[in-house]
Amino acid sequence: MSADRIHYTLPSITELEIRYVEDAIRHGWGERCYEYIQRFEAAFAKHLGVPYAIATSSCTGALHMGMAALGIAAGDEVILADTNWIASAAPITYLGAKPVFVDVLPDSWCLDPARVEAAITPATKAILAVHLYGNLCNMDALLDIGARHGIPVIEDAAEALGSSLRGAAAGAMGAFGTFSFHGTKTLTTGEGGMFITQDRALYERVLTLSNHGRAAGQARQFWPDLLGFKYKMSNLQAAVGCAQVERLDELIAAKRRVFMAYRERLADLPLTMNPEGAEQRNGFWMPTIVVDEGVRFDREALLAAFRADRIDGRVFFWPLSQLPMFTPRPENRVAYGLPARALNLPSYHDLGEAQIERVVAHVRSAIR
Repeated sequence: MSADRIHYTLPSITELEIRYVEDAIRHGWGERCYEYIQRFEAAFAKHLGVPYAIATSSCTGALHMGMAALGIAAGDEVILADTNWIASAAPITYLGAKPVFVDVLPDSWCLDPARVEAAITPATKAILAVHLYGNLCNMDALLDIGARHGIPVIEDAAEALGSSLRGAAAGAMGAFGTFSFHGTKTLTTGEGGMFITQDRALYERVLTLSNHGRAAGQARQFWPDLLGFKYKMSNLQAAVGCAQVERLDELIAAKRRVFMAYRERLADLPLTMNPEGAEQRNGFWMPTIVVDEGVRFDREALLAAFRADRIDGRVFFWPLSQLPMFTPRPENRVAYGLPARALNLPSYHDLGEAQIERVVAHVRSAIR
């Protein structure tokens, strides 16, 4: 047994982040209380090539406000993939709307466009495209479906910072996009998120909602124009974000290096990993293996071997429709068949070659 623990993910924090946070602690009050927030929003928007960004306390909050700004309400339906984390579905329910879970593609583990179109009803008010583990949804097909049916496509790019299609960043192609800066993500502020859009009117609605419903031009103090939310990011968190954005190309490159190392060493095994199409770039937030159907594989045994060697592993997301608060959808056969054959591998930025070899040795032993 090795004494060195291999975490499944860790943030990359340098003296730059520490210096900015110290400045925010010492000086980021009074008139300067939004300084790092505004700076972070501007830098993030510039990096993604969009005009508007709003820093939030979480990706969940960004989704909630964006959906509210689109007018999604009780009785409406939002179509999304069954393979997802609950944070994608929860904001739909906050608004009284219904999440409609459809099956995923076997290669990207993201929304199956054919299943999306088949699920559209008069109550459908949005399609939520979640770019799982950095893998891009088929945005060409989804945007075409949305345009033909008059339905907005929303992008949950919480896990896809660094992913792009023909140069267009994940999150920047739909009506709006959202990102997560949880401590596990490529860019982190500890907790936090971002709302982005190219639609000025939508941006202004979300900006008002994000400030308890107080419009930016409202002259009367403490006068909200409507009922809004409180999903703001703090100036201290944004200070970390400013430093992380300055290092973002480096952080994405580190994630891609780790993934490529795994892919090279596991290429001969009967499994697939996160795809990257000819016109795509994958940020490879979370390297994932999916063992081929029919191959003998015991996921729990591999996780036990990891634990014995002080290695962290993560299970694949369960189908949301399997959770007790939703109705089962076993007809989503791909989504239901993935978890037992899949596993997320450790992937933090500074993962070294010797540590990668340790992980790979266990995977190879489990898949003979």
